Amino acid sequence: MTYILNLETATKNCSVSLAKDGKTVVCLEVADEGYSHAEKLHVFIEQALQQAGLTFQNLDAVAVSQGPGSYTGLRIGVSAAKGLSYALNIPLLATDTLEALSRKITIESGIVVPMLDARRMEVFTAFFDKDYTKIRETKAEIIDENTYAEVVGPLHLVGDGASKCKEVLVSDKFVYHDKVIHPSANEMSAMSFEKFQQKDFADVAYFEPFYLKDFVMTTKPKA
Repeated sequence: MTYILNLETATKNCSVSLAKDGKTVVCLEVADEGYSHAEKLHVFIEQALQQAGLTFQNLDAVAVSQGPGSYTGLRIGVSAAKGLSYALNIPLLATDTLEALSRKITIESGIVVPMLDARRMEVFTAFFDKDYTKIRETKAEIIDENTYAEVVGPLHLVGDGASKCKEVLVSDKFVYHDKVIHPSANEMSAMSFEKFQQKDFADVAYFEPFYLKDFVMTTKPKA
């Protein structure tokens, strides 16, 4: 039996799952506008272990959503995952945030287009086929009426970034899945188990989140 702790903090959703052989046993999450990751993450970790009847010593690996996403959210999740990996001497696994989001829906044909809200009309996005294989690289993309004009549909749009595209991307080839907003650690369970079986481990010392865009701190100009 392989037990993996999965941490998803790349968006407003602070999500933790405990998985056994790639299947979720416990999943705890909350999506707060105020980003409560710092307060909730470690509480959820302890509660997930308690509900599963396990201890930290039962864990075989810890997985973290690597991004793209919120700079602060990613830092919190990665710091926690690295700390657990080092302290428990277990492998660190890194999973694709957009793939986890795409896995929240099932399609028969077409392309899944997960979208994370960046700012204004910009989104973090990628393309996945019906088997969740990435078929176009992750990009920070500004959406306008000509976006994806050359792509044959159907295009299944999911995530908080998709909701703001409705008035711009109006072709019949766009299918909106409004109930899917944030990625979750629940979908990470299968992803992290596959990486564990392949021994696709991240380097605890050098692993960094995939921010996609540089973090920029703005200051007021001097008078």
